[in-house]
Amino acid sequence: MAQEHTASAESTPVATATLPQRPGKRLAAFKAAFPLTVPICLGFLFLGASYGILMGTKGFSFVWPMCMSAFIFAGSMEFVTVNLLLSAFNPLAGFLLALMVNARHLFYGLSMLGRFKGLGWKRPYLIFGMCDETYAVNSTAHIPDTVDRGWFYFWVTALNQCYWVIGATAGGIIGSHLPFDTTGLDFVLTALFLVIFLDQWLGGKHRERLSAVIGVLAALGCLVVFGADNFMIPAMITMLVLFTVLRPHLDTLNIQPTQTTDNATAGKEDHQS
Repeated sequence: MAQEHTASAESTPVATATLPQRPGKRLAAFKAAFPLTVPICLGFLFLGASYGILMGTKGFSFVWPMCMSAFIFAGSMEFVTVNLLLSAFNPLAGFLLALMVNARHLFYGLSMLGRFKGLGWKRPYLIFGMCDETYAVNSTAHIPDTVDRGWFYFWVTALNQCYWVIGATAGGIIGSHLPFDTTGLDFVLTALFLVIFLDQWLGGKHRERLSAVIGVLAALGCLVVFGADNFMIPAMITMLVLFTVLRPHLDTLNIQPTQTTDNATAGKEDHQS
């Protein structure tokens, strides 16, 4: 009995010491992710507010942009949905339009498959919440070895979605009470895409720039061949094929084992020797 009591007493501190590791891991990932999302916060609050204001000026309650930003979470499609809700009911046209508008997610989504592998329950949410800005951060950020990769991706995704939901909700609340003309608010979406592209170009390495060059050349080539009204789908198909074929050369992921794992392995080898 004394031996059993001693054994349980000795095991208690070990179990207690391991309990704070999970909250600490989440907090460390949050501290690493939050500063990188601050510029996106400013853009999303303004862009989301413009979307909420647009919904408000069309006569919709703030509940609509709040729920749509939370469950759809596709900025371009949310702007398009405003007109879909005001037009005649046509589910097939809505489906095809949503497919065309959001087809770009297929292209950069392929490059994130390897990064999301082995992340457990976080993986479905990361796939759902991956937008252009979140992809820009998660694909280019240099994650320290001491920060958990899965939790870093999670916080970037969750924070960006929260910014968008807050902005859209706030815009929806004040949208129906604005005394001035709101024509042209949807142009901020195009401006934001341009800023993201320039940020990736200026801050990326040669492989990230090669992806940008492929996208621009594919779009320009299809624009010349198919014209301004019909180039979008051929350009997307062209980029999908090129990115799929060139994926081994474009993938810059290089996950190094953490220092803790290395130390544990070294200690195990020393113990065995």
